[in-house]
Parts: sequence; C-alpha cells; structure tokens
Amino acid sequence: MSGTIPAFVLGGSGYVAGELLRLIAAHPHFALAAVMSESQPGEAVAGAFPHLLSAYPLTRFSSQAEVQKLLCEAPQAAVFSAAPHGVSAGLIDTLLSAAEQAGRQPRVVDISADFRYSTEAAYAAVYPHAHGAPSRLAQFTCALPEHLDKLATPHVSHPGCFATAILLASVPLLASGLISPTLFVSGVTGSTGSGRKPVPGTHHPLRHADLYSYSALAHRHVPEVAACARAASGVEAGFAFVPHSGPFARGIHVTVQAALRRALDTEKLLGILRAFYADAPFVRISAEAPRVKDVVASNHAHLSAVTLSGTVAVMCALDNLTKGAAGGALQWMNRMFALPESAGLTAPAPGWT
Repeated sequence: MSGTIPAFVLGGSGYVAGELLRLIAAHPHFALAAVMSESQPGEAVAGAFPHLLSAYPLTRFSSQAEVQKLLCEAPQAAVFSAAPHGVSAGLIDTLLSAAEQAGRQPRVVDISADFRYSTEAAYAAVYPHAHGAPSRLAQFTCALPEHLDKLATPHVSHPGCFATAILLASVPLLASGLISPTLFVSGVTGSTGSGRKPVPGTHHPLRHADLYSYSALAHRHVPEVAACARAASGVEAGFAFVPHSGPFARGIHVTVQAALRRALDTEKLLGILRAFYADAPFVRISAEAPRVKDVVASNHAHLSAVTLSGTVAVMCALDNLTKGAAGGALQWMNRMFALPESAGLTAPAPGWT
C-alpha cells in the first residue's frame, strides 16, 4: 500500500459495504486494509459479493479485534462505517478510543444514522434506544459535501439516501428565499434501500410490478432532513414526505413541491439551480426530467425543475447506494484527506440497467 491510504470498512457484508468495496477497488489513493464482519470473520469477501471476485480474490472478512489492531498500527486511516443504526456508534467509539490511545487519529465517515443528530435527545426522539456514544456527537458533522465548504469536525455523518435527494432539491430553494418554508415531497426508492436482510417490503414477488407508499408523513428521516436543511440554508422548514417502494433494485427519484414567494419562470429557476451547484462536480441541472437509469451505479445526481402559477417542483434522481451512501461517503473522505473531491468517483452510469 505504498503511497496509498489504508481504508477500513465496517459492517462489511451489507449492500452499502459492498458498494464501498467496489468503489475502493478502483480508487487511486485508498487501498482496502480490512473489511470487518462480525458475522462472517474469516469468510471470503467474494462469497458475500461474487461480483467483486476479480477485485478481491483472496480477501477475507476480519474480526473487530483484527481491525482494531491494524488501526492502532496505521499512521493514517480512512474508516467507513456501514454498520447498522444503533450498532455503528458504539463500534466507532471502541475503535477510535483504541486508536487514540495508540497515538493515531483515523478519519471516520459514518453512513448509519447514529451521528446525524447533534444531541443525544434529538437522536432519542427518533430512535427507540440510547445513543451508543453520546460523547462523540460533537466530533461529527452531518451534511452533504455540496452544502458545506469547510468541515469543522474530524469526522462526518453522511445523510441518508432519501435525505440526500431531498436536500439536493430543497436547499437551493430555501437558501435563495424563493419559497415558503413548507415543502411537500414524494419519493420512490429501490429495494436495496431496505438493506440486505429480506423483509416483506423487499421480497421480489411482492415488490415486482407494484408501487406503494409507506410511513406516509411519518418517515424517520424527516427530522434529519429538516436539521440538515436548516444548517445548510439557515431556514427552519417543514417537510411533508411520502416515500414509496419502487419495483427496481437501485435508485431514488424525489419530487419536491413548494409555493413560490415571488413570480419566477422555469428558465430563471434552472439558472438559479445551476449557479448554486456551479462548483458541485456530481450535480447536473437540466431542463429534461431526470431518469433513474441515467444515474444508477454512479455518484451523479440529476435535477430538473418547473414553475407554474406560483408553485415550484424540483425533481432529483440519484443512486441510493452510491451518491446516497457509499459514493457520498467516499466523496467526503476525499475532502478529509485533501484529495480531489471526485477521485475514484467519475465513472458514468452504465445505462440500460
């Protein structure tokens, strides 16, 4: 790994971890040091992810003790946690504490929900269990890289996949003062968003050729979206969100609607969005409606917008596993190590998926 930064993946047997491994395999600056799975230590990574056999023909899952030992020895390290909500915080705390005792300062991007809230009380209001590492909350910032120029904490919590799409569509409207701060959101997600463990909502015979809503106006990520939107725009906004399960594996499409505060035509709105994301390498603004197939398996997000009779609608399509999770996390880690933000993430979508 001469000239590279060792990367560690926690929660290694899930879909997001598999996507992280795919991206790290082609990254010019990060090299996989270990992938942790407490349920499968010693088992071949390619057994869980056959599509990654060519990248990791001999790599095996490591135990927590093995990962901890390697972290304590590494002068620098990039840690990606794809461990489940409620587990990730305690695991990160244990590994960071050991590394810090050894004089090491690894950087962490957590993809779970455990560090998306700034206080223990805010977390407890959403999740029915105590936070696993409340003393670490102040060390994490939850934001999209497109919405924060300078990171003030050593670690990052990446917003969820639905949250990523909603925030990309909403924050420019709020920050520009274009809308009343009540937003109505409809979103459709692929089955991989529910994780690897089979549940009725992801069982193919039930999901195929169907479309249905769930957790209408009560989705657990709404408080997270509101908090991130407030931090990015300075506006306290309300989000009425109705998520839907779509009959596809990967991808998210959201439509955000709100009332305009002043007359604005579609062309001017598209110009405002383009100016807002002028320096964002992965956000594309177009007059054409975004399509999920154009972004699946890429780190790109496509947005479009229209206005009519005092109403605005902004549409966003992205890949839930890449831009909404693993790719967004890698984008953050690039910045944390002063690497080009787009390093390892420029591959286009394959199309025709």
